[in-house]
Amino acid sequence: MEAYNYSFTAIRGVQAGREYYVAMCPLKLVPRIFRFNEEEIPAELRAQRTLNKSRIPEITRYLVHNPDDYVFSSITACIDADVKFEPLTTEGYGRNAGVLTVPMSSTVLINDGQHRRAAIEEALKENPDLGNETISVVFFIDSGLERSQQLFADLNKHAIRPTRSIGILYDHRDPFADLCRKLVKKVPIFKGLTEMEKTSISNRSTKLFTLSAIYQANQALLNKKKADEITDEEFAQAKEYWTALGEIIPEWRLAIQKEIRSSELRKEYVHVYGVLLQALGHVGYALLKSEPYQWREKLVPLRDVNWLRTNSVWEGRAMQLGSMTTAGDSVRLTANILKEKLGLHLTAEDMAVEDKLKKSLAQR
Repeated sequence: MEAYNYSFTAIRGVQAGREYYVAMCPLKLVPRIFRFNEEEIPAELRAQRTLNKSRIPEITRYLVHNPDDYVFSSITACIDADVKFEPLTTEGYGRNAGVLTVPMSSTVLINDGQHRRAAIEEALKENPDLGNETISVVFFIDSGLERSQQLFADLNKHAIRPTRSIGILYDHRDPFADLCRKLVKKVPIFKGLTEMEKTSISNRSTKLFTLSAIYQANQALLNKKKADEITDEEFAQAKEYWTALGEIIPEWRLAIQKEIRSSELRKEYVHVYGVLLQALGHVGYALLKSEPYQWREKLVPLRDVNWLRTNSVWEGRAMQLGSMTTAGDSVRLTANILKEKLGLHLTAEDMAVEDKLKKSLAQR
């Protein structure tokens, strides 16, 4: 009967009085063994959320493009049949390590990891050599639909997605993340004033910017996407641009010299918020493109901008009803004000959002 069973190297454990097993499963078996309740089944009769197919290509690319250093967390699944566990020994540690035998006729439903399972199936089509590698699987013995649904709820109840900033801090595959980490060390206005983990800054913090805001600002400055490579010339250009702004914007210069508190800047001024930083990135792209040799001189008018939050020019652009915002067209509308200050041409897209703002104000 061995041909009618799957056998896994496994470890046995106990949670809530129930046995469960952690097994090593070859990737080539994942699409065959694990099933997912299809979308046409009503949610109340499923033990998992609907598969988000748009996520699969990204996970597939990650696996295919990083065959030497990818990492996948465990799949969690329920088995609706009797399994057999043969321990290595009857005493000591060996009694919880052994071979788990699962009937091929059983249904194995995924409680957590359905997108990994789908991505593995697609990745194997591109690189069959991945099939002999393994992924860890946590097997629970199915006690019915209600128990399976509760497993899903419990597994996701306390899951917290890492902040965007810490994701950038720890991502060594993303060229933009690498660029931002370098800029934080080299640019005076970012050095020591960047919140590296959180995506928001508390009132008492000594920081001015978040790493995620710097990331978005540099995407705007270089007009590139996440996966694009960054050249040494582009790094030098970004470094020079933000360094120049730190010298030109009066309050930034005071912050670098430690002559003004970060909390005071966040309370009184707009230029330390993500919307302005990203807008300055857009302005920088336009300026470097139109004035590649004299852009530093062209930046000087920013010294005279009224950056106070009380300045009504920011309302409807960087602010909504007195609060800072990054919603909708706020970044482009804010960039437009700065472009006009520097005498830069507004694009058709810039003019479109201006017309939209005028119509909105006229209807109030």
